[in-house]
Amino acid sequence: MYIFAFEKLEVWQRSNELIKEIYRITESFPSEEKFGMVSQLRRASVSVSNNLAEGTARKTAKDQANFTTMSFSSLMEVLNMMIISVALGFLKDAEYQKTRPLIEEIANKLNALRNSQNGR
Repeated sequence: MYIFAFEKLEVWQRSNELIKEIYRITESFPSEEKFGMVSQLRRASVSVSNNLAEGTARKTAKDQANFTTMSFSSLMEVLNMMIISVALGFLKDAEYQKTRPLIEEIANKLNALRNSQNGR
C-alpha cells in the first residue's frame, strides 16, 4: 500500500490522536450540546488533520504553509473550546490537563513545519 506524504508527518499522526481524545471526551458532554459544543469541537479537531493532508497536495511551499496555518488555527479553536467547556462544567479540569500537553506538542510541531515551509 502506498503511503501518502501527509501520513508520514508525525504532526498528522499526533493530530489523529487528538481527534480520538476529543471524541472520547465529548461523549460525556450534555446531550443538549450534541449540535453545539460537541459538534464544533469534533469538527475543529478533524480540521487540524484535514488541513495538513490537503496542504501536502499543494505545489508551492507558500500554499503548504497556508494550510499549516489553517491547521494551527483549528488547533487553537479546539483549545479555546476546551477552556470554555471547563468553565461551563462540561469538561473536568483533569481531562483538560491531560489533553493540553498533546495540544501543545501539536502546536509546536505545526510551528516547526510552517517555519520549514517558509524557508526559516
